[in-house]
Parts: sequence; C-alpha cells; structure tokens
Amino acid sequence: MIRTAARLSLLCALALLGCDSDRRAPAASPKPSVTPQPASSASAAPPPAEDRSAFALPAVPRLIALGDLHGDLAATRAALRLAGAIDDKDHWIGGTLTLVQNGDQVDRGDHDRAILDLFERLAEEARAAGGAVHALNGNHELMNAQGDLRYVTEGAFRDFEGIGGLDLSHPRLSMMPPMARARAAAFMPGGPYARKIADRKVILMVGDTVFVHAGVLPAHVRYGIGKMNRETSAWLEGQSASPPAAVLAEDGPVWTRRYGGKDLGPDDCEVLGRALEGLGAKRMVIGHTVHKEGIAPGCDGRVWRVDVGMSAYYGGRPAVLEIAGETVTPIKSP
Repeated sequence: MIRTAARLSLLCALALLGCDSDRRAPAASPKPSVTPQPASSASAAPPPAEDRSAFALPAVPRLIALGDLHGDLAATRAALRLAGAIDDKDHWIGGTLTLVQNGDQVDRGDHDRAILDLFERLAEEARAAGGAVHALNGNHELMNAQGDLRYVTEGAFRDFEGIGGLDLSHPRLSMMPPMARARAAAFMPGGPYARKIADRKVILMVGDTVFVHAGVLPAHVRYGIGKMNRETSAWLEGQSASPPAAVLAEDGPVWTRRYGGKDLGPDDCEVLGRALEGLGAKRMVIGHTVHKEGIAPGCDGRVWRVDVGMSAYYGGRPAVLEIAGETVTPIKSP
C-alpha cells in the first residue's frame, strides 16, 4: 500500500489542473456557470418537442433507481439483487424491469472496471428480456475523462493495465506516474472506456420521473437537456476538443448541491418545481450527496435522494428506490 504522504503526493500529481483538498474538481480558472434566474422569474420553458427524444422515454410499469456505487462490486451486487435484477451469478432476471443507476460507479473503490463491464453486459441481457438498464454519467466518470484521478485506488489503476485500444503515447500521459497511464488512457476522450460511457446520458427522463446525478435546474432546461447529453457524448467520443462547460459548471447537473441537503427550504423547492414544470415531470431522482440514513425524499416527494453511501468507502447499506405508477417506495437491505 502507498503510505499516506506518498499517496497524497500521487493524488496531487494525478489532478492535472492542481491539488485541492475540496471534493470539487480543481480548475485552472473559475468554472462557467449556468446560474438560474431568481426564484421569482417565469418557469423554465419546455424543451423543444424535437429535443425530447434525446432524453425522454415512455413510462414503464416498474422502475428501480440505484445511487452512487463508487467502485464497490459487493455493494453493487447487493443492490441489484435487492432490486430483483440479477441472480447469484450476476445475470439479468429482472424481465421487463427498467433500472436506472444515477452515476458515480467509479472512484474510491477497487472494482471500477468490473462494475462498468457488469452494467454494459446487463444492459444487453435486459434488452433481450424486454427490460432496460440505463447508467448515467456522474461527476466522477467525467472527472476521469478530464484526467482528474485523485480518487482512484491502487487496485482500480491496475485493472486497466493491458487492455486493448490504449494510446499510451499521448502527450497528456507524460505528466502522469507510470501506474496511472493505462487508466488515464482508457478514460481520455476517444479512449475505450470514454467511448463506453459516451453512450450514457447525463439526464434521463422515464415517464414523469427525471433522473440525474446531482440535479436539474431551470437554467439547464432552458439550455437544453438533449443538448447537454449530445455535447457530453461528443466530448467523450473525442469528437469535441472541449468538455461541456454547462455540464461541468459548479451548478451543472453533475455538480450542483441545490437539492442534496437534508433540510430543503422553500426556495429550493420552488426552484425544483420550476425545473420539473419545464420538463413536464412530477419528480426528480438524484444521487451525489450522501444520505447514510437511507433514501431521502424532499419537497413533498418531488425529489428523492438515492445516494445512501452504500460503498465500503462510506460504510452505508444498499438501498434502491422503486417507482411503480404513482407509488414510490424505498427498499432497504435487511
């Protein structure tokens, strides 16, 4: 194991834009913002009709949402079994179930690659059975694509060594310790794992429920939900030189803490209401902010916080959120 001081030095080196003790990704210059209008302003305008196909799917009879997994394969399996999605050999048994994972599958644990590969396979198995698996991109997936590997463990570095399609000669990698280069090449825009997560959405709507890692603000609706998804995908595919500023902003959909706090105030709920109205949605499901006490509703059930800190890093217990028609039910592990 790397000793504490040496590991801190390594983590600082891996944050290409600097070293910062804050959880927020460091930046060379202030992040752009998509700051919402004051609470008294008009509701967010609905996205154009032709744009909805980029993020909206029809309602389904039963849907399960999972929060942040952070590299813990055991917790991931436990949550999927709690949902009735997989058997004891990790194969899909969910039938027509639709499952949404709210991002942050990676970092803080050793099993990032195994979790990413598991969800890719389960999506294929679910599709064949008439169901669906949708994994979203969270801030940690996009941090890896930016080259910010501060939260990667030793085991999660090693797992990416020797895989095909890595451009280990890229100049960006010369700044990194040798042990980090394979992982960095895998997630670098255009790299094999960046292309895998390029298929994932930042914001997804199923029926009247919107799913996002951190939160959708009215300004995001005005900007265009489909536009955010397309810009993120193009960047991860290596087709765009710049990361999507609106997505990665301090108040972007993978970073905002507006709805994550335990005590949401009237202003927070009013902003949430305008975002939901603009989307034509009844509720929002988010991760990003840990609630170890369990899945936490807010604003009279219009937002559900599903990051229960189930990974070993946080020490929480697996839990999932079931949505069946108008009934929303948290399901906790025994």
